[in-house]
Amino acid sequence: MDLITEKIKKTSLSTKQDRFGKAISILALLFIAAIVVMIFAFVITRGFATFTSNKINVFDFLFGTNWNPSVVDKKTGLPGVGAAPLIIGSLAVTFLAALIATPFAIGTAVFMTEVAKKRGAKIMQPVIELLVGIPSVVYGVIGLTVVVPFVRSIFGGTGLGILSGTIVLCVMILPTITSMTVDTLKAVPRHYRESALAIGATRWQMIYKVILRAATPGILTAIVFGMARAFGEALAVQMVIGNAANMPESLVSPSATLTSVLTMGIGNTVMGSLQNNVLWSLAMILLLMSLVFNILIRWIGSKGELK
Repeated sequence: MDLITEKIKKTSLSTKQDRFGKAISILALLFIAAIVVMIFAFVITRGFATFTSNKINVFDFLFGTNWNPSVVDKKTGLPGVGAAPLIIGSLAVTFLAALIATPFAIGTAVFMTEVAKKRGAKIMQPVIELLVGIPSVVYGVIGLTVVVPFVRSIFGGTGLGILSGTIVLCVMILPTITSMTVDTLKAVPRHYRESALAIGATRWQMIYKVILRAATPGILTAIVFGMARAFGEALAVQMVIGNAANMPESLVSPSATLTSVLTMGIGNTVMGSLQNNVLWSLAMILLLMSLVFNILIRWIGSKGELK
């Protein structure tokens, strides 16, 4: 009888601990969700002030090509709040950086997982971890002292522009895409490899036609993660892109991105003014683009889970 009573007490205590742990987990989840909701609400509220308080047309803001909020255009009588050059600049450096970094990332990941597993991991893993740990300002300084003079000597001009920003971002997102691709390739079931080799495929045929195809959704997810990282980068890009809010004429002409203009101007404007509100509108675009990237990542992941 005493044994049964003691067992009941232990069960009751365990149940209370489970409930307490569950309550703590729920509270933590609600806290994080509340923070996210408040961030979205605050940024969107401030961002919409441009269109509600200052009466700026949404299409003029998104598709206009003149960005100079502090000066009124004599022809239109409106301030220059066209964000199209900034949006195009951000998209250009993001897509070009992903386009250049992806082949190198996939090649490195294949080397680490399929070609030289032990030696590849021993050599490349510390390199990838080192690239991840380097601060953005260091990338910017290296870009300003190495990449910009190199671009200037090859293509002429000042060296500041989308091409320099692309090269710097390419190096910055390379470890992200590589590490995620490595994890994806390792997740491909072993019997995929064994079956391909058993029917007479060479190692490279097995890698190209079986492993990479099976891992395609995960690789696409890694690329989108890298693009999200590139799209939100501010300091390194700001140091090498030129920060000229003009419609990009070429890859070597000085340009600007949403993040570079936002970081340069947000501390020099008065809260509630048009100049401040349009910067919050840029922040809203960045936030919404981050949401788009996350939705795209989840959609790709749900479509291609390895079995």
